[in-house]
Amino acid sequence: MAFLHIKNVAIKGVAACVPQTIEENTAITNIGANDVEKLIKTTGVERRRIVKAGTCTSDLCFKAAEKLIEELGWDKKDIDGLVFVTQTPDYILPASSCILQSRLGLSTECFTLDISLGCSGFVYGISTLAGYMQSGMIKKALLLAGDTSSMTSSKSDKSTYPLFGDAGTATALEFVDGNDGMKFHLGTDGAGYQAIIINDGGYRNRFNERSLQQNTITEGINRNNLELMLDGMDVFSFGISKAPETVRALVEKFNIDIAQVDHVYFHQANLMMNERIRKKLQLPENKVPLSLKNFGNTSSATIPLTMVTETADSLRNGENEIIACGFGVGLSWASLICKTNRLVISDLVIYG
Repeated sequence: MAFLHIKNVAIKGVAACVPQTIEENTAITNIGANDVEKLIKTTGVERRRIVKAGTCTSDLCFKAAEKLIEELGWDKKDIDGLVFVTQTPDYILPASSCILQSRLGLSTECFTLDISLGCSGFVYGISTLAGYMQSGMIKKALLLAGDTSSMTSSKSDKSTYPLFGDAGTATALEFVDGNDGMKFHLGTDGAGYQAIIINDGGYRNRFNERSLQQNTITEGINRNNLELMLDGMDVFSFGISKAPETVRALVEKFNIDIAQVDHVYFHQANLMMNERIRKKLQLPENKVPLSLKNFGNTSSATIPLTMVTETADSLRNGENEIIACGFGVGLSWASLICKTNRLVISDLVIYG
């Protein structure tokens, strides 16, 4: 098992940005009223934020980063690292992190990296960036994480489209000598890669004349091969088993009393799944915040978005011990535990 203890690095602030456009799930016309009601009850998703044509994940992350840098009072020339986690980049190449370095006006001496991960990406991104920072050679850095999954979901697919919203986030990390840092557990089972996949458009299955052909999978599920396919049963089974397993592994390895943890942030997959995970871990509802109702599943942005929208006051005003757990596409999973102290939590940024 991949356990890490990365010292001397602390989270200093979090910001999130969502598009202005709100789409209510009750307004979806190609799903019957009874099916919509059932969908909202089981997934917990009532509405989502959707980007307009031409808006990319990097645009949302850029706005979140600008806001956070300003409120931290950081000098941009002191930011020496930037990691961008997304599965909806601007281009196949170049890496979007390079573009973001320039847009943000960071030094050309800034280390940049793209990570192609979704649901577990926030925790993986934190572990990657913190690992580079622990020696003190990089003092300040940004993790930008998000996705515009509405661009990859078929509006005619009731199994995916009503679940996914768009968001971009920024998390500030700083080298703090002597800080206990962060503890991680990370894992991967690539044998399940087909459970969440876009089949065409990469180099295994390149775009071709059939890629745009609409396929009827079953009633209410129509998509082409450039749109997201999600095997709901496999993903549900994976989520309710691996998420509690990784959290248990983390707390057992590092002798953590989970009852003393202030907030436990899970990837916002869907309400039924997250409730099963919470109950398996015997966590009280008030320690497990949810942002599904208003934003849906925003992929790698869900954990920091939930921090900003659901627990800002607590994080701003005191010391908190937090757990974050992401799980999904890959299949991969990751959990972390750390302490935060009076974080800068920016008000939610609205784009457009």
